[in-house]
Amino acid sequence: MSKNQEYNDLKQVEMAILSAEHMVGQATRTMDEGQLNAATNAISDAKKQLRHAISHQTGLDDSFLEVAEEFITKADHQLSEAKKHRDKDE
Repeated sequence: MSKNQEYNDLKQVEMAILSAEHMVGQATRTMDEGQLNAATNAISDAKKQLRHAISHQTGLDDSFLEVAEEFITKADHQLSEAKKHRDKDE
């Protein structure tokens, strides 16, 4: 894999995580059903991008991938807790 493609894979992971984090933040503030669903989809997309990057990793990007996985896990947990809280209030 070329260095350029490797960079693009990592950049796509980074952008997917930033998008997911933003959407989770918005959704947990408003607790809007549509935004919660969009945040769920954004996390799913970030996980897909991460899996793709992991399957093409070279070893130089291990620490980035570990941090990326942590961010996705935290965002996923935050969204799950918000949904539990919402369901409890209904």
